[in-house]
Amino acid sequence: MLQVIGKNCFNRVATGLLPGSLLFCLAVFVQADLAAPEEWWVTRTATDQPRIQLYFFWTQTCPHCRKARPFIEALPADYPWLDLRSYNLNRDMAGGLHYSRMAKALGESAQAVPAFLFCGKIFTGFDPDTTNRLLRQQLEECHHRYSQPNASAETREILTPGITTADESPLDLPLIGALDPSAWSLPALTVVLAGLDAFNPCAFFVLLFLLSLLVHARNRQRMFLIGGVFIFFSGIIYFMFMAAWLNVFLWLGELQWITLLAGLLAVVIGGLNIKDFLTLQQGPSLSISAQAKPRLFKRMRELVGGDRLPGLLLGTAMLAIVANSYELLCTAGFPMVYTRTLTLNDLSASAYYLYLAFYNLIYVLPLLAIVLVFTWTLGSRKLQEREGRLLKLLSGTMMTGLGLMLLIYPQGLSEPGISLLLIITALIVTGLAAVRRKQLRKMS
Repeated sequence: MLQVIGKNCFNRVATGLLPGSLLFCLAVFVQADLAAPEEWWVTRTATDQPRIQLYFFWTQTCPHCRKARPFIEALPADYPWLDLRSYNLNRDMAGGLHYSRMAKALGESAQAVPAFLFCGKIFTGFDPDTTNRLLRQQLEECHHRYSQPNASAETREILTPGITTADESPLDLPLIGALDPSAWSLPALTVVLAGLDAFNPCAFFVLLFLLSLLVHARNRQRMFLIGGVFIFFSGIIYFMFMAAWLNVFLWLGELQWITLLAGLLAVVIGGLNIKDFLTLQQGPSLSISAQAKPRLFKRMRELVGGDRLPGLLLGTAMLAIVANSYELLCTAGFPMVYTRTLTLNDLSASAYYLYLAFYNLIYVLPLLAIVLVFTWTLGSRKLQEREGRLLKLLSGTMMTGLGLMLLIYPQGLSEPGISLLLIITALIVTGLAAVRRKQLRKMS
């Protein structure tokens, strides 16, 4: 068995699929030989009274985890016989491995938070109106069974690790409200979650990258080709991210320095774009300088020309990879919810990845719409300077907001209200600026 695992891990690392492959393989070896002692679930006092062990696994960026914590942390006060073991997976790598080990012993996968493990059962997800009541009921029943004098072997067998009960709690989705995964077919659920995921602020950031790319092309066929390449690589990167994310977040921890670096970079770039809107020809800028414009424009025309098409397509692919790599740092929790929902269904490996592909197809549809609109409207005319400056303001405002969130309150990016506020703020600021510019032109 270990030889097979070792061969698979070597193939993952050798093919360079992901930087996290080494850590993934390490976790696999750690879990290769598992034991599931009864002491995981219950311990005995000196007077032979049972103490039920409740394991609570959560992350700082999970909205349902934040809802669950006050309820779960209040349980020991209500149940003196309960020991709460709380693990913040953003900071506790050992806790992530322990979650994976326990879930494996139960015949499950450690693929969702919040997760509650006790008495040989695993529950995931949280809703204050349903999950809290269900957890209390199950804990009381477990304690009652273990409190029976000379508990029978049958009772102990019921609580033996390996029997799993998964809680399909309703999902609290923006604009829609509570959504019970068990009441929806997988295709319908895929459309709903992927559609919402496509319009989070980070996905909007990718759209802005696409806009800045397309305005340099003046040929409709060329614009459509560039946009198609961008969309293809965007879908591929996000597919790889979804396929690997659940394992990666358990074993890599919070990676605060990457979050801070991305936030700082976004603020700097956003600030420069806003400055370019206000004073295009002054100070540092990401725009082309007046001295370099003739030479760089000549090279750009050559790049867009037919002789440099392979280089242009390669540059487009690299831009898609960079843009989507940024998005992975602040994506909302929809991929996690969706992947967990898949695991609640009895699917083959091929069906699992087909559903992931379907999710990503829905996810890139807004990108395709942008390509079609820009191909139709901008393919026959040159982008005016005022339009380019407004795009810079929109992009700068959005990137600055994202950067500040990453620096100050990164977990806020998983909250739909804050995400929507960032988009609306950027649109309002840009709209007001456009109206003001128009008024100034009329006055002059």
